[in-house]
Amino acid sequence: MFHPHISPATPGGSTSTSSSFDFNNKPSKKNRGSYNCGRCGLPKKGHSCHLPPPPSATPTSTDSSISASASTSRPLPAPRQQYSHLRRALSFDDVDIRCDSPLPYHDKTEVDESELDLFGSSSVKLPFTCVWEVLRRLPPAGLLKAARVCKGWRETTRRLWRATEELRLRVPVKAQLGFVGSVLQKCPGLVRLTLKMESDVDATMLACIAFSCPGLESMEISISGSAVNRITGDELSRFVADKRCLTSLKMEGCSNLGGFVLCSSSLCTLWLSDLHSLSKTVFNCPNLKEVSLDFSRQQNDSTDLSVMLDILGRSCSKLQNIHVASVQLSHVAVLALTASNLRGLRMLSLVLGTEITDASVAAITSSYSKLELLDLSGSSISDSGIGMICNAFPGTLSRLLLALCPNITSSGIQFATAQLPLLELMDCGMSICDPGSHDPSYAETEDDELQSAYNNKLHLIYQKLIIKHGRLKKLSLWGCSGLDAICLNCPELGDLNLNSCKNLHPERLLLQCPSLERVHASGCHKWLIRAIQSQVNNSGAMESHFPSKRLADGSKRIRVPHFMYQQQFDDDKKRRKIEYRPCNVLVD
Repeated sequence: MFHPHISPATPGGSTSTSSSFDFNNKPSKKNRGSYNCGRCGLPKKGHSCHLPPPPSATPTSTDSSISASASTSRPLPAPRQQYSHLRRALSFDDVDIRCDSPLPYHDKTEVDESELDLFGSSSVKLPFTCVWEVLRRLPPAGLLKAARVCKGWRETTRRLWRATEELRLRVPVKAQLGFVGSVLQKCPGLVRLTLKMESDVDATMLACIAFSCPGLESMEISISGSAVNRITGDELSRFVADKRCLTSLKMEGCSNLGGFVLCSSSLCTLWLSDLHSLSKTVFNCPNLKEVSLDFSRQQNDSTDLSVMLDILGRSCSKLQNIHVASVQLSHVAVLALTASNLRGLRMLSLVLGTEITDASVAAITSSYSKLELLDLSGSSISDSGIGMICNAFPGTLSRLLLALCPNITSSGIQFATAQLPLLELMDCGMSICDPGSHDPSYAETEDDELQSAYNNKLHLIYQKLIIKHGRLKKLSLWGCSGLDAICLNCPELGDLNLNSCKNLHPERLLLQCPSLERVHASGCHKWLIRAIQSQVNNSGAMESHFPSKRLADGSKRIRVPHFMYQQQFDDDKKRRKIEYRPCNVLVD
């Protein structure tokens, strides 16, 4: 039951029916909606009040109807207990008045409990913080619809838009630029913006973002469907130069840039994908720490990567992470990058460079000494290059990716796992492939005898992989059809990828990995999948967990007999139970 709101009489407040004038004999203004009796609170229409009038009509004893303007103007006096069970606390107007309060409602620790409003009617009452928490979880489209419900919700959504610092917006195909502009203008304090464009994006969109988000620090634009990114290099350069607070820029579909000159003292992260035929690239970003340049797979790309990497290394001396993916990568480009003095480099990824050889690995190992991640997938390095990597980074390297490297063997992989004690992730997918998988006769032979003889001949060149590592957590051998035997003793291994390992024999598979959570086995034979399931899910259950105890003289430990172990387990209910986590074998 709510107590009545007794507010001091003000020129704008409503008073009791027996006193319609104030002390200056001027009629007081009656608030619209005050249709309840001032003494008992019941509707006035057809009502005869049974309560006596108050003894005096003083400013402190004047009975007032429930008015937001009066109840929120000053502290409330003590309510009169004799009428508390007859009044209904209807405070529709409280929403409109208190939403203008400057309190930051997005921080719940700063909201005073006395400022909580009640939303709804006499049967449904909702605190303001509840409405805030519900509305803040709506997507932008739902928030726009919620603003049409009532005036209180409209003010709350306005506050939400103004307090928003991060916005993720999907722009549909038929959406117009005015829709994006109207949403962005509602968020003057926006710091992080993520746009998923299903429609074309051009310089007009960049101008709209620059105008509506003056304090933008991070922007990400992804392209989906048939959308096209029409932003040119000059337009992107002008946007980066104007946004002096921008620290992170990630953009997809940059095939129309042609070239760019990026000048920014605040930019720290730069990701550009689908690049093609860059004629001019200038990086004047002294604080740039992470760069990712992903080029298209077209063979007619005319980008001079050696010049670009030379400019990048010399003008951005604070670089820590470098990722470049291009079929134009060569040994000359690697030499241009290693010529710069990048002492703080921690992650280097040069992907799809078929002309990167062991000589390139020698240049990398002689220039950088603290690499934690090295990705040379798609290169032409051999086991000798792996030996250089192991000799240069035994105390720092934790992630090594050598997928699509046809010149490495299982011996090189075993050597890497033995010489890199900090290794946690290794990817060797499609590196150890079946040499007959690309032979047409291997797939088209119909005679069983010829097929069996051919398989026996190839069996002589199949390879075996034995890995024993104490910290390895992820191992990827996808597409390694040249392996016929695998033995893994990795207690920390949680993710194993054996997709398309079609020549792996179930009898030659041994997985001693108690922490395995996922094994990917898509494209494998059924009997191999059954062997994997039996090893990863039944080995732990069959293991004996009987405790042991020392003899009386403390000389040695002996295994406790089964009946004593069972009795001890029944007596001690607080004994820790052994739990087994089932491993998921993914075949689709």
